[in-house]
Amino acid sequence: MAKYIYEYKNWTDFIWQDKAINAVFGEVRLMQGKIIGQMNALGFSAKEEATLSSLTLDIVKSSEIEGELLNYDQVRSSIARRLGINTAGLVPSNRHIEGIVEMMLDATQRYNSPLTEERLLGWHAALFPTGYSGPYKIEVGKYRTGEMQVVSGAMGKEKVHYKAVTSKLVKTEMDKFLEWFNNNKQLDPVLKAAVAHFWFIIIHPFDDGNGRIARAITDMLLARAENSGERFYSMSSQILIERKRYYEVLQKTQHSTGDITEWLAWFLHCLKNAMLATEHTTQHILRKAKFWKLHEHTPINERQRTIINMLFDGFDGKLKTSKWAKITKVSTDTALRDIKDLIEKGILQDTKEGGRSTNYELTNFKDK
Repeated sequence: MAKYIYEYKNWTDFIWQDKAINAVFGEVRLMQGKIIGQMNALGFSAKEEATLSSLTLDIVKSSEIEGELLNYDQVRSSIARRLGINTAGLVPSNRHIEGIVEMMLDATQRYNSPLTEERLLGWHAALFPTGYSGPYKIEVGKYRTGEMQVVSGAMGKEKVHYKAVTSKLVKTEMDKFLEWFNNNKQLDPVLKAAVAHFWFIIIHPFDDGNGRIARAITDMLLARAENSGERFYSMSSQILIERKRYYEVLQKTQHSTGDITEWLAWFLHCLKNAMLATEHTTQHILRKAKFWKLHEHTPINERQRTIINMLFDGFDGKLKTSKWAKITKVSTDTALRDIKDLIEKGILQDTKEGGRSTNYELTNFKDK
């Protein structure tokens, strides 16, 4: 059996081939600047909305990678409350979601604070507020004291994918990791994010939650790279899409003798894809921001504003008078008056589908 990377002396003196990653690294850095530039042109509320969407996606997808499905609206509401973002339709969220959100916001909003053992243990405790992971009782808020293997397959036919650093060395290895994390200022923070993710996963310091904490550490360093707690793309949702390859590359690199080029190349490509996915969302937010700029002096009541925003954010199904009345809690007569008013202002139009009830949609407005 090939040796694990941590079985080599000075295993954390990682090396990589610069020329294999330089091109994609340059693209990533360029795209980060471009996205931040686009967002800064948007104005405060649009940036706030983009951050809220990205953070929500990041938390939901990071848990989904581990096979756990969180309620999107609860996560979004919890983030909005903690960041003081005024958004319609907040819903209460449970203790488990609050804990995950607390960890993620601590990582991304306090990105410049040192990462200490105490802080990491606090994140772990926030992830598992009941002391259980599913039906299993686990060690919470402390490094693991047991041995750790990542296995799959039926009993008797288990396949060991990974055997982590022995528990008695976890504290020593983590002290070394945290010392490097806080004091290595030479390495570009984007590359540092890639190295930190890999290094942390190799140590696997906790009973459970290692993947989620590794991704939070990644987000913390990406926030440092951009010098901003505003998040406009989600690395975790891209990792979820590329999950198979994520595990393949991790598995391959865990047996390397210290050269982690393949892992870095995969990480940078994944990050690039995450940013490409965000360009689409950005266009969407830009369009909405332009619309409101265009109509900043148009008299629009709160009900109309609510529905227009819903139409921009992806309205569920068709907009009919009855639906308008139900959402805004008014009579169908009032709803029809609101709709006709927006048609006269050139904001809404009839979809011309015919049938018993008319459907409405936003008109294609031109940027003035």
